[in-house]
Amino acid sequence: MNSSIAIPDAKHPDSRRWVALVVLLTGTLLPPLDFFIVNVALPAIREDLRAPSDVSQLVVSVYATAYAVTLVLGGRLGDIVGRKRAFLAGMVGFAAASAVCGLAPSSDVLVAGRLLQGMSAAVMAPQSLAFIHALFQASEKNRALSWYGATFGLASVAGQVLGGLLVAASPWNLGWRSVFLVNLPVIAVAIPAALVLLPERKASNPDRLDISGAALLALGLLALVVPLIEGREHGWPTWSLGALALAPLLLAAFWRYQNARERSGASTLVSPMALSSRGLRRTLLSTLFFYALAAFFLTFSVYQQIGLDRSPLAAGIAILPLGFGLLCGALAGPWVARWLHARTAAFGMGLEAAGLAITAMLVAFAKPSWLPLPLFLIGVGQGIAHPALVRLNVDQVEARWAGLAAGVVSAVLQISAALSVALVGGVFFSLAPDGASAKDVADGFSAASTIMAFALAFAAALAWRRDARRPSDV
Repeated sequence: MNSSIAIPDAKHPDSRRWVALVVLLTGTLLPPLDFFIVNVALPAIREDLRAPSDVSQLVVSVYATAYAVTLVLGGRLGDIVGRKRAFLAGMVGFAAASAVCGLAPSSDVLVAGRLLQGMSAAVMAPQSLAFIHALFQASEKNRALSWYGATFGLASVAGQVLGGLLVAASPWNLGWRSVFLVNLPVIAVAIPAALVLLPERKASNPDRLDISGAALLALGLLALVVPLIEGREHGWPTWSLGALALAPLLLAAFWRYQNARERSGASTLVSPMALSSRGLRRTLLSTLFFYALAAFFLTFSVYQQIGLDRSPLAAGIAILPLGFGLLCGALAGPWVARWLHARTAAFGMGLEAAGLAITAMLVAFAKPSWLPLPLFLIGVGQGIAHPALVRLNVDQVEARWAGLAAGVVSAVLQISAALSVALVGGVFFSLAPDGASAKDVADGFSAASTIMAFALAFAAALAWRRDARRPSDV
């Protein structure tokens, strides 16, 4: 093993693993940050590049699709070639893609750069979670995962604020290009630190990559994710409905193929045996409903700007109570875990559901000045639930499958986000179409918040059903 720090043991833990965590959290921060930071810059991108209207959608959807489709493959690559190598490769690729986007002379080059960004993020991000699972003692995982959850959550909030600030300030007259080029100095510091601090972790006799399985899974996820992202914007054309009908058939064929390979002793992309736990299936289903909150950021921004007639920057600032709640929830997470143990995720999601329900009522009764309170509650719940739910999933597989589990959990979260934006967003925009009045927008946002509250309540019920045993590692 090529390592600069030892994997800690109970008697001689190496304190530098917490410094290594800072490097790993860079790989956690950048993918969601780059998903949200670009939103505020889209009008400036279209104007500068003289791009058609659909480019705004492609800049977002190409990144999201590439990220979701290749996450499982990215996680598995870490198990096979080594997590350090995969992490560094993903980070180098992300830097190169960010440079392509920031220097893009045309919209076509920008979209190509976003495709490379999404694929690189999918290789980099699962390694952060897998490393946390491998580096930290069982008693330390809740604290490490709390910082992971806080970083992931804060990226979604900070991205919108930072995007607005960068476009408005236009450092060195870069304009919208700064939202991509800002990644380069961060990665320039992170890569040397990763080389020094991260150990290499991979199986002693690694499997070969299942190329056929990867292709079949990619086709199935593309058939699911692309229509969800693009279908509503195009009025649900025939191709989108056909792809959605084909998706479960392709995914079922992929699962049968993986079972057949495992029975024959061949290497698999996703081991059915590793994911065979009944509890894991239930927590993955809970994870699928957990990121219903993804539609909140979109609908909240529209409500602030059209329903309350605020600027994009003011809309970004208005969501800061949620970000503050995320940080508080993440810091409180380890204490809550010592109290509730395996039901910590359910408790956090219950807080989110309550916050969303209160939001829906305040908006319905035209009391927007009170919104910081439920926003803070939503953030606290998210900060507690996210790392606890991740641990519920990853801890149920053997350590050698940690990269696979991390990729699967991340992919489920991305699919959950796509489902939420398509379905909840569809309800919102049907109630508040283009040109809708402020009252219609408020009614749409209230309805969307209610739907998300029910989804989070259902996710909490699924997670609560898991045996609330008192694990020795909490």
